[in-house]
Amino acid sequence: MTREESLGKEPVLPLMIKMGMPTLAAQVINLLYNIVDRSYIGHISGTGAAALTGVGLALPVIIIITAFASIVGGGGAPLAAIALGSGNRKRASEFLGNGFMLLVLMAVILTIVFFPLKHRFLFLIGASSVTFPYADQYLSIYLCGTLFVQISVGLNTFITAQGNAKTAMLSVAIGAILNIILDPLFIFVFGMGVRGAALATVISQAVSALWVLHFLFSGRATLKLEKKYMRPDGRIIVPMISLGVSPFVMQATEALISIVMNSGLQKYGGDLYVGALTVMQAVMQFATVPAGGFSQGIQPVVSYNYGAGQTDRVKKTVRYLVILLESCSMLIVSVALIHPALYVHIFTNDEALTAFIVKTMPLFMTGMMLFGIQMALQSVFVALGQAKLSIIIALLRKVVLLVPLALILPAITGKAESIYIAEPVSDCISVTVCTILFIANFKAILNDAQKK
Repeated sequence: MTREESLGKEPVLPLMIKMGMPTLAAQVINLLYNIVDRSYIGHISGTGAAALTGVGLALPVIIIITAFASIVGGGGAPLAAIALGSGNRKRASEFLGNGFMLLVLMAVILTIVFFPLKHRFLFLIGASSVTFPYADQYLSIYLCGTLFVQISVGLNTFITAQGNAKTAMLSVAIGAILNIILDPLFIFVFGMGVRGAALATVISQAVSALWVLHFLFSGRATLKLEKKYMRPDGRIIVPMISLGVSPFVMQATEALISIVMNSGLQKYGGDLYVGALTVMQAVMQFATVPAGGFSQGIQPVVSYNYGAGQTDRVKKTVRYLVILLESCSMLIVSVALIHPALYVHIFTNDEALTAFIVKTMPLFMTGMMLFGIQMALQSVFVALGQAKLSIIIALLRKVVLLVPLALILPAITGKAESIYIAEPVSDCISVTVCTILFIANFKAILNDAQKK
């Protein structure tokens, strides 16, 4: 039995653990890198707090670049897995080949666009004369590695889609571990500061991208990257982009949120409030990254069995996924609510910043208690190829709810703290709507699979 065939035959729960744990581990390692990266920056002697805030201001651009990779990774890989489940290997190969060419094109465009605009963009989203130099230093080097980001993030999900979750984990882990090693070397030993952190990131992403390409061109891949399938085909690109819009929106709107919140916090509060958001968004990743990593590993299980018309296996997978992800979110967020200082000291020693975050974090993180439900259901919609529903859910939480609330609440109250309230309110409403949409549509979607 090949790895692909096991997606449709192995017992569901052991299969979910086998597929989900490697991607979860990869994302946790990647999260560890992000934590260590910001921790090193935040502890630079004399300038740590300003440097940490500056790198936080560069985060929206980094998110946007990664989000474009998810158009291919989040849209093409599930469709490739559905094609494999239905026995159409040629179509699966076309998704991979067209996806690769699309990633290269997007990398070129993104690099050309962001380099001349970064100065104006950083001040637009809340940079000050103190924090801008650090944001500019980091971003100028990071943009040089845009192609590596697109390839490593965008193609890695195709490795998972063919049942090679451990290999996909290694591609992330190699880059993250290398980054953790290089960070202190470049930042402190070579005295490069923020520039050293950015250079370590680019080198690590390049190694990860080379690992992914080596595997997909090798004989170990059952779904290989082949030149004959790289010719642009609208019948492949259009459905891939249509489904990929949902994960793109999920990630890109994080940049929009950072822009709106950072500019509002700078206007109504100042650098202290912007720095607090940088740390709290990093803490939020403790809840979102494990859930996102596990669901990414499970998507091929849902997609393959949906393509094969095995709806009972799909139902069982979804049920287990909701239980596991929500349990994980409840546990992690509870720690942040009860003992926020445990997380804060990882990122900063600044007393004023620490005291402010400890007071603010419980309110900011409350809505994340329910995040596991939304992550599970939204990832299932993507795995089932339901582009419209997944886009609706992705837009609801951030664009329809969070951004307007973050703009309206401080305008009414005149207080920067009210911006933080927008997060839990939007979280609770979006989880409720997502659950209703899932209950209303899931049965009909599975019936369509049985008719094919």
